[in-house]
Amino acid sequence: MSTYTHGHHESVLRSHRWRTAENSAAYLLPRLSPEQQLLDVGAGPGTITLDLAGRVARVTATEIGETELELSRRAAEAGGVTNIDFRVEDVHALSIEDAAYDVVHAHQVLQHVADPVQALREMRRVTKPGGVVAVRDSDYAGFVWWPESAELTEWLRLYQLAARANGGEPDAGRRLVSWARAAGFTDIQATSSTWCFADPEDRAWWGGMWADRFTDSAVARQLVDSGDATTADLARVADGWRSWTEAEDGWFSVLHGEILARA
Repeated sequence: MSTYTHGHHESVLRSHRWRTAENSAAYLLPRLSPEQQLLDVGAGPGTITLDLAGRVARVTATEIGETELELSRRAAEAGGVTNIDFRVEDVHALSIEDAAYDVVHAHQVLQHVADPVQALREMRRVTKPGGVVAVRDSDYAGFVWWPESAELTEWLRLYQLAARANGGEPDAGRRLVSWARAAGFTDIQATSSTWCFADPEDRAWWGGMWADRFTDSAVARQLVDSGDATTADLARVADGWRSWTEAEDGWFSVLHGEILARA
């Protein structure tokens, strides 16, 4: 496994808990039906997982460790959702029998793993013939914003540097089709979608979250420990995020690649 760049600081979970099936898996929803068994790889805090559980018969949520898995387990308990099982798994070598699931879903996972092609091979292996593997990953090089900002440009450079140093690929979205073909898929439907943060409330949430991440989360520690940035550098980037949130014409678009690959 590669190192998970974001870590699990409150600022990271604040972002991840905003995600729902509607804003993060809309491309998959028309393929879901009440009788299906679904594997959710990298469930995180479980907000998407719980939404998916409301649309299928049963979900298996996986994470890389018990501490990470406890986030989604607690969310399910708090929401009274009982049709979710929880397993610690490495997506490179799933301890799951062949052809076990109708749907295998992964949101923002492949950009962080050491070998995304092997991960997709495993996801394909545990999918029933005719079932679907659904993957969505952001593409950091496709992020765009206004107004122009030297600090946000530096933020992007530093984040990509940290992610690649950890063995990941931050520009994963554009590579999903290529990785899926290398994993043996031949029936692949590719799409893209975006998140957009433009009104004052959304700007305050998105920009404030990234300002906090770049001073307090795992990525901040990694950049300082590696010598790629100083705490003063990161504070300057954080201030740039806060300035962006206050711009009346502020706008930020997050690009995602998506695939539905038939097993």
